[in-house]
Amino acid sequence: MTASQTFTARRLAAAALSAAALVGAAALPAAANGSGPRGPQVEISKVQYDAPGHGSRSNRSLNEEWVQITNSGRDSVNLDDWTLSNRQGRVYTFHHLRLNGHSSVRVHTGVGRDTYRDVYQDRRNFVWDDREDTATLRNDHRRVVDTITWDARHHGNDGRRNGDDGRGHGDDHGRGPGHGHR
Repeated sequence: MTASQTFTARRLAAAALSAAALVGAAALPAAANGSGPRGPQVEISKVQYDAPGHGSRSNRSLNEEWVQITNSGRDSVNLDDWTLSNRQGRVYTFHHLRLNGHSSVRVHTGVGRDTYRDVYQDRRNFVWDDREDTATLRNDHRRVVDTITWDARHHGNDGRRNGDDGRGHGDDHGRGPGHGHR
């Protein structure tokens, strides 16, 4: 190999390394700041399992019991055939609902007219136990997306971490568990 061939090979290698470094540096900021591609992030964001009042089982009281589902991602999510269930096996199935990015929908227990912000299970009895229960959200492939558990010992604890993280899981109105309507 002649001296000029060696010099040319070194220049080509240096150029290739410089190009790779530039491509890597350009991609790094997008990944580091979290602005890269993100999928939908659907979760149970709040639960009001203890309806205010005395548990009269009126439709109004039933609709004060709800679970809020939030899509904190940018892209909308089709919730068709997703399910929300309690520990006793009562299941609500979502139909024809697209949850936009950065939005929420409340799933009420009683009877009502579905909108993009509120849907209704059309039940005549309470679903969520004030003392102890678990809300489980599953996607259309029956995979668990999110779960929240509460009990009398950990009132307001969402079951995913120790203590309430301030997002409003559990009893939003600050009273102790139970009004005896279960």
